[in-house]
Amino acid sequence: MKKLIYVLTLLLFVSQTALADPPSTFTEAKVIAKQKVYLDQANSAQGELYCGCKWTWVGQSGGRIDPNSCGLKARKQATRAQRTEWEHIVPAWTFGHQRQCWQNGGREHCVDDDPIFRAMEANLFNLYPAVGEVNGDRSNFNYGMASAIVPQYGQCKTKVDFEQRAAEPRDEVKGLVARTTFYMFDRYNLSMSRQQQQLLMAWDKQYPVTPWEQERNKRISAIMGHPNPFVTRERTWTAGYKTVGDGVISSLPGKTAGAKKTADASAPAGKIIGNSRSHVYHLPEGCPGYAQVSSKNQVTFASESAAQSAGYRKAGNCK
Repeated sequence: MKKLIYVLTLLLFVSQTALADPPSTFTEAKVIAKQKVYLDQANSAQGELYCGCKWTWVGQSGGRIDPNSCGLKARKQATRAQRTEWEHIVPAWTFGHQRQCWQNGGREHCVDDDPIFRAMEANLFNLYPAVGEVNGDRSNFNYGMASAIVPQYGQCKTKVDFEQRAAEPRDEVKGLVARTTFYMFDRYNLSMSRQQQQLLMAWDKQYPVTPWEQERNKRISAIMGHPNPFVTRERTWTAGYKTVGDGVISSLPGKTAGAKKTADASAPAGKIIGNSRSHVYHLPEGCPGYAQVSSKNQVTFASESAAQSAGYRKAGNCK
């Protein structure tokens, strides 16, 4: 019986992986996150990440905050407080600074030349809608305790300690941000301070997985091809934990060290290429612009229907 269950589980995992189509860029990830993970969550009880606010969707992946739903008051930036932004729970600055590409030219250089950074930047597990002002105030600060800080955003319970460069999220998401952080550091072989580990281990224990976190994990797993093992409890972060690094890949398809970069170098063969600036997509055959999309603007899709679902239209010069 145990053997049968194992086989069925393995077959389910293989089938999910085969059908998975993870986003290849941050721009693509935001659109997919809206459509396939959070579309029905704008008016849900849990709300956005930091304040629990409800919102209405605007455009391809944006939103407008309903401040009355959460008692939100702007601290300084009223305009930014009115919109949702996509928060990297583990900031791009944090994982970028552990990549050589960042030292060689910052985030833009990493996007162009480092496939691991691109995978981290577009990882759906690490993205969550958040109040824009709070997202901006959190910046690249680590999570921490901000007990001495008085409320800064009305009834919003998240607090930012600018002096100590730390952000304490509301209790309702402390477990989620801890398990997301464990996942990112584990999957991409990142180094975490002992102090940060201790805090997040405490949050992981104190705030167990919620039904929404389980559902979120399920939705993202179907797209990414794997779950967050710290949500499913296949893995547990403990003192001295050794990271697995199962998300580390070697190099970009079609690139070699020192080779001159070509416009379609990062696009897998046969994939449909979209332009994140124009929201136009090109087929590998019959579309003159296929090889002319700048690598930093490329979004790849497995099918035309996937491109159209993400809000892209076919280039007018395709035959």
